[in-house]
Amino acid sequence: MLKNTSLIRRAACTVAALFLGLTSASAQEFEKNILTGGPTGTYIQFGNDIAGLMGNCGQTLTVRESAGSLENFLGVRQRPRTQFGIVQSDVLEYLQTYSADDPAIARAIEGVRIAFPLYNEEVHILASKDITSLDDLAGKRVAIGVQDSGTFLTASLILDLADIGVAERLTIGPDDSFAQLQSGDIDAFFYVAGAPTGLFSNADIDSARFHLLPISDPVLQSVYTPAKIPAGTYAFQQEALDVVAVKAILMTYEYNKGLNSYHRASCKAVSDVANQIFERFPDLQENGHPKWNQVDLTDIPPGWDIASCVNDGLAASYALSCADDAPGASGEVTGANAAYRERICAQIGC
Repeated sequence: MLKNTSLIRRAACTVAALFLGLTSASAQEFEKNILTGGPTGTYIQFGNDIAGLMGNCGQTLTVRESAGSLENFLGVRQRPRTQFGIVQSDVLEYLQTYSADDPAIARAIEGVRIAFPLYNEEVHILASKDITSLDDLAGKRVAIGVQDSGTFLTASLILDLADIGVAERLTIGPDDSFAQLQSGDIDAFFYVAGAPTGLFSNADIDSARFHLLPISDPVLQSVYTPAKIPAGTYAFQQEALDVVAVKAILMTYEYNKGLNSYHRASCKAVSDVANQIFERFPDLQENGHPKWNQVDLTDIPPGWDIASCVNDGLAASYALSCADDAPGASGEVTGANAAYRERICAQIGC
């Protein structure tokens, strides 16, 4: 288990300082935000896909960059007008594990709920060619992502679970990590993102100098989800690679419609987005990021509840008027959608 258990406590106590400078809500439209990740990651592409759905309904869902999973989780809990954040499943598991014994963590997770499970995120470790296995990272300088990111937590857990004593764990982001690896200042870096990720797809990576490391440690394969990055996913990676993965989860908050106008408007925003993700799911799979084809909306992580406002949006009677409504949208339920809704509701209780 992660040795630095003060991570969540420190972040929970200082979260307010992370979110200064939030733009004010428009007088014409209630402000809606989704916290994602860095500009080259899969989170932000998923956020853009969801925002595109809402744009088709005349609504603005603003996609916000962030440090990653931990900031996103705390943002949903703490940040005004931020109804959604994408979070890694191992961050959820970590928070849940320590909440019973740590009041700060218990407060941090209070009221946070699942909207939808998304896709598996593969653990990428880009390393110099002379490093051929996870064990070879011992004594090396390794970048593990910025603090408050999911990559930081996952990389820390992996190194601890595999008992690998690296020479230095650098807490820097993926772009800086990539630059420092190319310059020889570090030996490897972790990056947790759904493959294919833009960081590696859009970069000119010399396959004679760098490669992705396999992750085949039995302990890690039992703790995480075994996964494979297919051959040719990236131009520099010609062979299939065994790795591990975590699940990306779309998180929201349990808004109380009877509390005040802010909660009512936020709940409607959550219902609207949930409705469109469900109704337009085939569109997302056809036109969105390729990872939408791996999404199973019923694959709910254990121990976490679905937000009631999400359930409202999945109701067969929920109507949302959008341009170019597809069959099944705005309350018209096709046989396929009815069957899928029944399957989802059997899992989440809507």
